[in-house]
Amino acid sequence: MKIYTKTGDKGTTSLIFGERVSKNDVRVDAYGTCDEANSMIGFGVSLLPKEEWAENAATVMQKVQTVLFHVGAELATPAGKEVAWKLKEEDISFLEETIDEWQAELKPLKQFILPGGSSSASALHTARTIARRAERIAVEIEGVNPLVLSYLNRLSDFLFVAARYVNQQMNVNEPVLHEDHS
Repeated sequence: MKIYTKTGDKGTTSLIFGERVSKNDVRVDAYGTCDEANSMIGFGVSLLPKEEWAENAATVMQKVQTVLFHVGAELATPAGKEVAWKLKEEDISFLEETIDEWQAELKPLKQFILPGGSSSASALHTARTIARRAERIAVEIEGVNPLVLSYLNRLSDFLFVAARYVNQQMNVNEPVLHEDHS
């Protein structure tokens, strides 16, 4: 199978079930942005050290990446069509449970933190901002599955906690916002 089809050379692409749309269609923008977030999560995982806690975190992240792929499939499915990989409440519950588990190990926030710290945490913070953008785009899609919006909202919370968790596990201080910015 060839990777290139040449069918998109004139600025259109296919949604699932073959409907052709412009490459700037809101659905394409939404699932493309999910793909960006997914890639950045993968980059963050690739930067984790070879330690047991990191391998466990990587397993969690890969499960999240799989579900995020399913979110993209939902966004790429035209309204009124049956989604092959339907998002479930359990997918959101998994994020919430992991947030609670990892946050229980973190020091409470007493001030704003800046995105950064370790390279892996920085990548996860970047993925978080991309997930927020995907959510802002997805709300524009008429009839979008409400679970998609909930998942994307929770995903950015998860990635924030994941970045903090990674920094703590790696003994890297989180950069903090300084009140005096002069």
